Amino acid sequence: MGKVKVGSAWPLGSSITLDGVNFSIAAPHATNLELLIFQNENDEYAKETISLDHKNRSGDYWHVEIEGLAEGTLYGYKVSIDGQKAAQDHIVLDPCARAITGWENYIRNHKEKVNRGYSHCLKGVVTKRDYFDFKSHPRPKHSWNKTIIYELHVGGFTKSNDSSISKSKKGTFLGLIEKIPYLKSLGITAIELLPVFAFDSNDAPEGLVNYWGYSPINWFTPHQDFVDSCNPLEARRQFKKLVEVCHDNELEVLIDVVYNHTTEGNQNGPSISWKSFGPKTYYHQDDKENYQDVSGCGNSIAANRPLVRKLILESLRCWAIELGVDGFRFDLGIALSRGENLIPLDKPPLFEEIEADPKLSDVKLISEPWDCGGLYKLGDFPAKQFRTWNGHFRDDIRRFWKGDKGTIWPLKDRLIGNKSLYNDNNLANIFSINFITSHDGFTLKDLVSFNKKHNLANGENNRDGENNNNSYNYGVEGPTTDKEINNLRQKQQRNLLATLLLSPGVPMILMGDELGRSQGGNNNTWCQDNPLGWMDWNHNNWDHDLKEFVLKLISLRKQLSEFFSPDSIYDCQKDNTKVKTSHFWIQWHGIKVNKPDWGDWSHTLGFSINKNNDGSAIWLGFNAYKESMLFDLPTPISPWKKYIDTSILKTKNVSKKPLANQSNVRIESNSLVLMVSSEYSKKIKP
Repeated sequence: MGKVKVGSAWPLGSSITLDGVNFSIAAPHATNLELLIFQNENDEYAKETISLDHKNRSGDYWHVEIEGLAEGTLYGYKVSIDGQKAAQDHIVLDPCARAITGWENYIRNHKEKVNRGYSHCLKGVVTKRDYFDFKSHPRPKHSWNKTIIYELHVGGFTKSNDSSISKSKKGTFLGLIEKIPYLKSLGITAIELLPVFAFDSNDAPEGLVNYWGYSPINWFTPHQDFVDSCNPLEARRQFKKLVEVCHDNELEVLIDVVYNHTTEGNQNGPSISWKSFGPKTYYHQDDKENYQDVSGCGNSIAANRPLVRKLILESLRCWAIELGVDGFRFDLGIALSRGENLIPLDKPPLFEEIEADPKLSDVKLISEPWDCGGLYKLGDFPAKQFRTWNGHFRDDIRRFWKGDKGTIWPLKDRLIGNKSLYNDNNLANIFSINFITSHDGFTLKDLVSFNKKHNLANGENNRDGENNNNSYNYGVEGPTTDKEINNLRQKQQRNLLATLLLSPGVPMILMGDELGRSQGGNNNTWCQDNPLGWMDWNHNNWDHDLKEFVLKLISLRKQLSEFFSPDSIYDCQKDNTKVKTSHFWIQWHGIKVNKPDWGDWSHTLGFSINKNNDGSAIWLGFNAYKESMLFDLPTPISPWKKYIDTSILKTKNVSKKPLANQSNVRIESNSLVLMVSSEYSKKIKP
């Protein structure tokens, strides 16, 4: 080790200089700080210990530069907070570490760490901060109105024995690369990855693992279990390789980011990183230093504070500029809008800074609009550029197809872009992320196969997971050989997917829903790193007809974008006295033309999109009633062709010829029909 210099406060974390490595850490409440350098990841003792004093402090930052060090250097910190001496056999992880090692001997439980030296602690690894090569692998930059999202779990997508992925690559970034041809074949434009931040797999009940990853241990480092190597420097390289290949295939990469809480929990949780540099800095606490929690995980990050905002922004830039991701989905994002004592802020400073950052100006921003403290902001989400997960769309569409009363009026609003939820904003379509299912809840097949959750495998006596699922089993709980029930379930899956993909708003599909993937009725597989939570690659288990149906829906959505794109805005009357926004206008129908039934008892609805006075361009009919219904058809621009009929389970059996009967159409019970006038059907390629 060479000369020890004062160093600089910027950049945060460890960074390679011309002479060695600079280290900088935010620790405003620290009274003493030591930097420890290690030879190997499992060393019990440090090779070198450097004590920092007042010369190494600038404001809230402690810093030092050491000559002769290079990429791959292992390090950690010992911190004394407010005069309390640091724990003897414990070092803490740099919150800004871009690589981490020590996973083999890492111990989460405090009681098991006694007299073990530093071998049980995670250590940061010095890495280069090279930027992503956007020149060779440019961002696809799909506009929101063309975006179709597919949510998946990196590990679970390729871990199946039938995935045809080599053993070492199963469940890794490199393994996922081999499945990109499949993802591209679906017609989606973006993959949304469940957390890929390094997370604590041990943060789970005994005998289980934290599978989903909503337990961050660091906000900068790709998760170690997703890497096909023991070399900690490979994590960044392999993740970047995944993004490169996605970009080359016109797929955007969005990642689920967890900034609202950490794996450290409350006062009873471990001290791994943030907590040791000052819980008063990073976490919301009351006057008695009890942790305040709106995440449901023991703590809540104080994103209103300057040092915390700086760290989150640095993390976002790391993933966007260094690793190349195209967007972020903020887990419980509205929690980041809370100020002191968890009071919601009208103008959260974190969101303002994210939206003002030029380095983040070309990435997609999505957020959950709710948190566990009861805050729910959808149309009034306190940020201009953020899109929001629309839980109302999910619930209302589920309830309509399940046959609940009082669902027609909400259905109408969801079909024209959720204006009532987004303050009657004409841009509501583009701000709503529509979904029927997500990682959190039933899969699509389970949604129509189970009345209740079946989560006993999670070890919490079926207490965990959502109870209000708006699901229905149609006569038998779970799998059945009853052909009539299975046919109805298949229809309902098609109804739900068709409503999703033929509605304005930005659609999101859950991993495996296109194939009829089941989780056995478990609606909370957060701890199920096994076939229950994995993608099923056994083609014998696939619903191939359902997959073809999804491919057709996505193709129709793209080819008839003037009707189904999120930026489509329709007047609800032929002669609008306001400024005309389009040649098209929407007309509502029931079983009779221009006579919709808005009653609570109604289960049928139709609507057409008409062009000026020329006639109807398309017509959609919904029948959630238990009997078939005869719907009168409006006059088309040119003869009607039927393109979707969910009662016909074989997609190829839907005729493409103009209908012999242009006056009405019978829609079977629990079914949906899409008609397209011949003029516009010319745009549809097989």
